[in-house]
Amino acid sequence: MSHLTDNEAPISMEIEVFLVSAFTSQNTDGPQKDCKGTGGNPAGVVFDADILSDADKLAIAKEIGFSETAFVSQHHSADMEVSFFTPTDEVDFCGHATLAVFATLYNLGQLTPGRYTQYTKAGLLAVTIEADGRIVMQQRCPDYLGTLPYEQVSELMGIQASVLASTQLPIEIITTGLTDIFVAVPEGYLDKIQIDNKGLSEFCKQHSLVGLHAFELLQDGDLTASCRNFAPLVGIPEESATGSSTGALACYLNKHVYTGDGSHHFTFEQGKAMNCTSMLTAQVVTEDNKVKQVLVGGYGREIARKQVVL
Repeated sequence: MSHLTDNEAPISMEIEVFLVSAFTSQNTDGPQKDCKGTGGNPAGVVFDADILSDADKLAIAKEIGFSETAFVSQHHSADMEVSFFTPTDEVDFCGHATLAVFATLYNLGQLTPGRYTQYTKAGLLAVTIEADGRIVMQQRCPDYLGTLPYEQVSELMGIQASVLASTQLPIEIITTGLTDIFVAVPEGYLDKIQIDNKGLSEFCKQHSLVGLHAFELLQDGDLTASCRNFAPLVGIPEESATGSSTGALACYLNKHVYTGDGSHHFTFEQGKAMNCTSMLTAQVVTEDNKVKQVLVGGYGREIARKQVVL
């Protein structure tokens, strides 16, 4: 970004970007050098972003190269305003970048445990910092936007339609902030997915979708499901933790698998196929067969800092 005055050359601006791993698989002390062993999905975080234009933000996000970079500004009716940019586009909401923002503020000592609000293009959302630094994010209650034929989606995933149908679970479009396709696959098929990036991008663009979230239900242990997320339309061939999709998946499972009113808790792993396994938790509260609250939680740790010159 440049600021010009009479008879002066452009003045460059140096922006500090925090590089943060979100949804780490364990709450370890100290900075994490990489994903190995602790997982997580890296996000960029820029504070004091009020002076940045959308073009500036996109340039920074492209330079950082992570799936999302969050930009934190002041807001008159919330604790902060947060906008989210992929290397190619702005998106309305990003769960792992939200976690990165609040984990960083907590780790820097600028926020203490408590409840805060952030204004996003997906709405005004609450974020809670727990006593041990775990971040729990409110998401919008779900919109269920219809189902898709197995045959139509199988071509995008490289998995036969009959295999997808064998789960007896529908392929459904859901949003709690970002709109994704949710696809169950039988045990043993999650690693066999071969995404048609061009085909999925064209399909998502045509139907105003962000990407596809595939999951395999797990029968044993503490994990509910193992997941993979693909969003090539917005420059993300695959990512290792997707907070927005985690909330929507919890709503999907609440609707089709773990039915009934009350509070339902889920634990998901994601990124295993990328050798960067992440851990994400979700809670869905229902009353009279309607979702009243969606919460997604996890930990985050700073990896490094980078200076970007505009």
